[in-house]
Amino acid sequence: MKYTQLGKTDMIVSSMTFGGSALGSVFRATDDQESVQVVEKAIKLGINMIDTAPWYGHTKSEKVLGMILPKFPRQAYYLNTKVGRYLPETSKMFDFRAERVIQSVDESLNRLGVEYIDTIQIHDMEFAPSLDIVINETLPALQKVKDAGKVRYIGITGYPMENFRTVLEKSPVEIDTILTYCHASMNDNSLGEYIPYFQSKGVGVINASILSMGLLTNRGPAKWHPAGENIRSVCRQAAEFCQSKDVDIAKIATRFSLEQPGIHTTLIGTASMKNLLTNLEVLKHGITDHEREVSDEVMDKFFKPLNNANWEGVEVSRYREKLSENENDVNLG
Repeated sequence: MKYTQLGKTDMIVSSMTFGGSALGSVFRATDDQESVQVVEKAIKLGINMIDTAPWYGHTKSEKVLGMILPKFPRQAYYLNTKVGRYLPETSKMFDFRAERVIQSVDESLNRLGVEYIDTIQIHDMEFAPSLDIVINETLPALQKVKDAGKVRYIGITGYPMENFRTVLEKSPVEIDTILTYCHASMNDNSLGEYIPYFQSKGVGVINASILSMGLLTNRGPAKWHPAGENIRSVCRQAAEFCQSKDVDIAKIATRFSLEQPGIHTTLIGTASMKNLLTNLEVLKHGITDHEREVSDEVMDKFFKPLNNANWEGVEVSRYREKLSENENDVNLG
């Protein structure tokens, strides 16, 4: 395991971060006892940063971690969670108001069984009614929580890359980290274009969802995946090509992301012991010469022509439409 300083913080973090979304049974039904064993194993094998959120399993992920973390000395790990995204009902899903943010931090501390959180992050800030709310209300509220000693650092997360620049430039409080997902993957490596900017700001970069939420797997993405048919089709063809060469696309995709420069830590989410050990094996030993040749072929044949195509705006539009429908139903009622 390699370690590096996360931006300008005092955190020396492992190159792989444990992602807690799977602990909330977000992707499949999970065994809480196995989840406990997986997290314990990850910490013992040198992964020293854990990332979670109230949204993951609607508090389940934090509660499962609350069963585990008190067993370890607090200095054995860094702990990140989030504010802003909460419940499955559209009308209750997001809340970026200062009052709710402050309340959310206290709730997370209680569920996690810890006295402080290392980095508190704004969850998917593009879903706020306006970035102005994030800048003028959410971030100042987090500064108050930080001043109270409940959190050590402040971070922001989201899908649209340009939002990070907007918020970093306008924020009245110091932002220490950004968490971006699906942008340092074989099918979309646009995060690389922003690395020099983040470095100039001294911001820690956390990369997540290296398999692009299932696109870079043999089973493919779930029906709800926001990618358009063009992206889905290219990823499907790439996976089939890999299979014809006796290569697992998920393995070469994992290595591809782990090798990208300028990223301080890559988030790997799993509630499976087998998957945890497989990812650590790729981190430690890399891939074979044959797998690297296939990886290069896949990039040339499929992903470079895709030219970092993404699904920016799709999820936000769906959310706003549902929100509008709900409001209309209330008014009609």
